Amino acid sequence: MKQVCLIADRTSVTWWLALFLMQQNAKTQADRVRMAMADSLAQQRASVARQAEVIRAHATVWTVPDSVMYRPDFTAPDCPQVPKIELSRMIDDAAYNQGLDPSLIREVARQESGFHPCAVSWKGAEGLMQLMPATQVGLGVSNPFDAQESLEAGSKLLKSLLDRYHGDVSLALSAYNAGAGAVDRAGGIPAIPETQNYVVDILSRLLQ
Repeated sequence: MKQVCLIADRTSVTWWLALFLMQQNAKTQADRVRMAMADSLAQQRASVARQAEVIRAHATVWTVPDSVMYRPDFTAPDCPQVPKIELSRMIDDAAYNQGLDPSLIREVARQESGFHPCAVSWKGAEGLMQLMPATQVGLGVSNPFDAQESLEAGSKLLKSLLDRYHGDVSLALSAYNAGAGAVDRAGGIPAIPETQNYVVDILSRLLQ
């Protein structure tokens, strides 16, 4: 009986040791990924800073009357606001999954919906990241009003646009707002007051 118990104890210890080592390996791997991402995020922040300075330098050219300045245009049916701590965690998770600066995702969400998970625009965009129904289908979104799902899908869209425009944040934001076709046709930020101010607003906040 003692021998059986001893074998059982050894098996238990071995199992727990293996589990501990697996957890440590996963943590080590995650730390390595975060360290690898650090340089990329630093480059993103430096790129944002450079592009925001360019935007500011042209601000006098892009100034438009208050009557046509960009303002969030959505209705927000009654639904629970996401607690700030939980929202920050969701944003950090989405940023980590896509290799993006969480500040960029946060400011896009702020501009798009004011952090209202049930926001619906007059154009039909829905959720925290204001995704159009066709975009939702392309990104596999099942519930546009689920904050985590919206953040993940919006972050994927941002990442694809940054890749499309070789890391140019101002063009990626323009495409997020007006569509990639409008950006491609314009060969830059389209001459659309809403889009121009959308880009200025987000980049300006990222520099604060």
